[in-house]
Amino acid sequence: MSLRIAEEAVRTDTGRQRNANEDSLFVDAPLFVVADGMGGAQAGEVASRAAAESFAQNLPPAPPERLLEETIEGANRTIHELARKDPSLAGMGTTTTAALVDLDSEEVAIGHVGDSRAYRLRGGKLEQLTRDHSLVEEMRRKGQLTDAQAEDHPQRSIITRALGPEPEVEVDLQTVPAQAGDVFLICSDGLTTMLDDEKIAHILARATSLQSAVRALVDEANRAGGRDNITVVLFRLESADGADEAAAATREGATLIGGDAEAAGLSATEVRKRAAAEAARKRRDELEARPRRRGLRTALKVLVPLLLIAAILFGAWYGNRQIWFLGTDDAGRVALYRGAPYELPFGIDLYSERYSSPIQTGSLPARRKDAVTGHDLRSRGDAVSLLEEIEKTAGLR
Repeated sequence: MSLRIAEEAVRTDTGRQRNANEDSLFVDAPLFVVADGMGGAQAGEVASRAAAESFAQNLPPAPPERLLEETIEGANRTIHELARKDPSLAGMGTTTTAALVDLDSEEVAIGHVGDSRAYRLRGGKLEQLTRDHSLVEEMRRKGQLTDAQAEDHPQRSIITRALGPEPEVEVDLQTVPAQAGDVFLICSDGLTTMLDDEKIAHILARATSLQSAVRALVDEANRAGGRDNITVVLFRLESADGADEAAAATREGATLIGGDAEAAGLSATEVRKRAAAEAARKRRDELEARPRRRGLRTALKVLVPLLLIAAILFGAWYGNRQIWFLGTDDAGRVALYRGAPYELPFGIDLYSERYSSPIQTGSLPARRKDAVTGHDLRSRGDAVSLLEEIEKTAGLR
């Protein structure tokens, strides 16, 4: 049995107390990356963007952990060299947390530096997979602080390991098992300093989709104060061996079975039992009420249109993944999107953000601004080339 990535969603936000968003992200399934920059002026944005862009290159084939380690170490050298050559970038750095899914072996490799985090939600339980490289976390591990004291410590934002300050960096690496129904979360500390793990798990459990989950997490972090930039990346795994098994895995996942349903006796097991009993009853009634041949004709009348609809939906989904465009993210920055620039009712987006640039759309010349705000549909190569040209003109390349 193998897995597939059934759903993914991302969102990044400046927060309520910052003027600029120094977070960057890169998502190209099965690879998911979050970087949280630090430094004066725009140095933090430069550092986090360089870390994210390191994963956008044509990465060589290698075992997942080694690929993550070599890419993060290469990003560290790039950032350190940029700061060494440009005094205005001195002292800049960034966290990086990256997850690479191996669908065939049913594992997720994680590379990590700093205090951004990776979590896994399984069976309603949220587990932190990474360990913060921060002063407060080290004091907590040594017993110098309790968990409660660490939550609100004034030096919580001081990190002890990052990309950029030193020519070499040690990368934490691990590989965790994955199974159908698992939801993985990668986020910057703008989320985890505002919301505790229990609150995050509660929001994920009640969300009807990952898109609604990322919106709810960012909105709740802002309501709690929004003291830092907030970036959230979610992806959900399911079985690739059949629709029935995938549906069962979805029902078992806490993202669809919330606390209210459990309290009413509608656990995942109970839902499956009731559904199976109801399906069996309907089949018996149908066999007793009509001749076998008539039942076959009726089934074909239903099945053929469903197959046609499924084929049309698959074609639309596949075609949508080949479309790219430039637009403006929530922080007013030029961003690269995959999909069509349309939104359906009930908050369904036909696009997802893949990369955000530190360049504000409003600062562009009129012709360039039109190219971004016009949302022209492009191939991936054409969209990336245009974005690189914009950044080059702004002196970022």
